[in-house]
Amino acid sequence: MSLTAIPKAVLKFQYQVARVPLQLIDDRFVARMDDEAPARLFYERSLGMLDTAVGTALGDHELQKRGATLVERSDALRRAAELDAAADENVKQAGRELKVTREKALQDKQKTFEETEAEARQARTDAQERKRAAVENAEKKIVEDKKKADEIAEQRKKNVESAKRREEEQIDAAERSAAKVASVKMADAQDKRVDAATTRAQADKIDDLADAEKEKRQADR
Repeated sequence: MSLTAIPKAVLKFQYQVARVPLQLIDDRFVARMDDEAPARLFYERSLGMLDTAVGTALGDHELQKRGATLVERSDALRRAAELDAAADENVKQAGRELKVTREKALQDKQKTFEETEAEARQARTDAQERKRAAVENAEKKIVEDKKKADEIAEQRKKNVESAKRREEEQIDAAERSAAKVASVKMADAQDKRVDAATTRAQADKIDDLADAEKEKRQADR
């Protein structure tokens, strides 16, 4: 007997009987799985495709629609599961990228801190070097200024001593000149006193002679 000779109602009944074990498996085992479990989606999609094929063959629009709905639901859940998996992967990838970004940020922060600390140490070293150089320059300037002041003081001392010597020499020269003049004056005075004494002696002698001559004339009378 050919398949076309069998009434569709009989075939539909036979399919319903044959489908009972499949439905039991679905109710007892598959239904307990997660809605998006790959095994459940595969089973329900396979069952839906079977219902669609049989419904199309038997002209059972309700069975065909139920099968198509089951296939569509399975495909939708599969796509949703894939999207969830992709989303989870994206979240994981984002987490990994965030971790890498955070690690890089920490590394950059540490590097920046180390560079800043190195710059601060270098700045302190430069400041200490400038301070040391400033102190050395100040001490050097003090020494140079003291040396210059000592040289100026020494030169002033020499100038004072030279002026003092010149003054003393001038005083000595003046004293010698005055002594010489005084000596000349004293010699002249002495000469004058001698001349005066001589003149007085001569005058006295003349007076004595005159007196003697007078006495002689008186005696002659």
